[in-house]
Amino acid sequence: MVLVLIVGNLRLVIENYVKYGVLVHISGAEFRRDDLKMFCLLYCLIPAHLFVGFLIELIAAYTSRGDQAKNKKSDNRNPKLQSYWRIIALAHVVNATLSLGAANWVVYYRIHHPLIGTFCEFHAVIVWLKQLSYALTNRDLRDAFLEGAPTPGIYKSCPYPQNITLRNLCYFWWAPTLVYQPVYPRSPTFRWPFFLKRVGETIALSIAIWFLSAQYAVPVLQNSVAAMGKLDVAVILERLMKLSTISLIIWLAGFFALFQSGLNALAELLRFGDREFYTDWWNSCSVGTYWKTWNKPVNHFMRRHIYTPLLGRGWSNQSASIIVFTFSAILHELLVGVPTHNIIGVAFAGMIFQIPLIAVTVPLERMRGQGSIIGNAIFWISFCLVGQPFAALIYYFTWQAKFGDASRTFKL
Repeated sequence: MVLVLIVGNLRLVIENYVKYGVLVHISGAEFRRDDLKMFCLLYCLIPAHLFVGFLIELIAAYTSRGDQAKNKKSDNRNPKLQSYWRIIALAHVVNATLSLGAANWVVYYRIHHPLIGTFCEFHAVIVWLKQLSYALTNRDLRDAFLEGAPTPGIYKSCPYPQNITLRNLCYFWWAPTLVYQPVYPRSPTFRWPFFLKRVGETIALSIAIWFLSAQYAVPVLQNSVAAMGKLDVAVILERLMKLSTISLIIWLAGFFALFQSGLNALAELLRFGDREFYTDWWNSCSVGTYWKTWNKPVNHFMRRHIYTPLLGRGWSNQSASIIVFTFSAILHELLVGVPTHNIIGVAFAGMIFQIPLIAVTVPLERMRGQGSIIGNAIFWISFCLVGQPFAALIYYFTWQAKFGDASRTFKL
């Protein structure tokens, strides 16, 4: 079976070389100087909002100390104090909104190249999520401090408000997590061989992704534009299936480069102890299991700051899950639509469509157990054929219709 797969894909490699030759070239001419300037500007300015959040929390911590000094067990329901905390919350909301809103505006209107825009957008969303977690977690710690609640054992080495320091914030800024804690588990030593190996893997896989995209994915996408314009269903399906193989390989390489190599290298550099960035999502017997296991940092954020608080307010599991997926759908649309300058709702719809898929596959998992072949097959079909390749075709076509050669024919 493995031999058949190798021979079949080797034939495609030879066919690609005979038809197109070597398409990969290193020039840098496709990157505009203004795009690179904006990239550098955003890279420096986006984290500044995280430090504005630190200043807001510093003021809140100073007020908390003063109030706690007056009364060892503060009521924390004092109307005057409650009004002050509302102002603190409003300041965080304004800061976070400006952070993401300004970044989106710059990427959409000032950065033309989608690759540079994607890096900027990912950076903006990651820092934005860290801002939210920093504000929300410190709010909970502040409430517990004012009410005289005992400090959790894991935080005793850095209880509130002693955690409101620049050093503590900078560690969280670079730590491979989206959920803020005053203290994280730490590894005992730094291992140079492990770190260098992970860095080497990240670089090698990044080069492989660049090569595969330029040599194999781009020709398929270019050849699909005419069929997309004419709505030639047969050709579109053929291109979709052809693209599914290369898109899967690129996605797997990107997943390994980020979650296995890149985040582990960063964790080793910071001696960050929690290294569970994913679990065995490829064995998922339902779509819901995949979303819980493939990206642990995001899953932890959603569970800690959205899902669990909603359950605590009396929401049902289903309603809380819908809110989580809606929030995730908005972020997906921003991450794809803003850099490509086409906010058309495909990424949003793709995420919302996961909700009925989960509803279909979860009963199969319960009936047949964790080894359900049917649930796993549904997951892989939706993952490989329907999801990523289709989204790639749509966004590439809209990009070409707006900025490329197809813009003369199709006006968007």
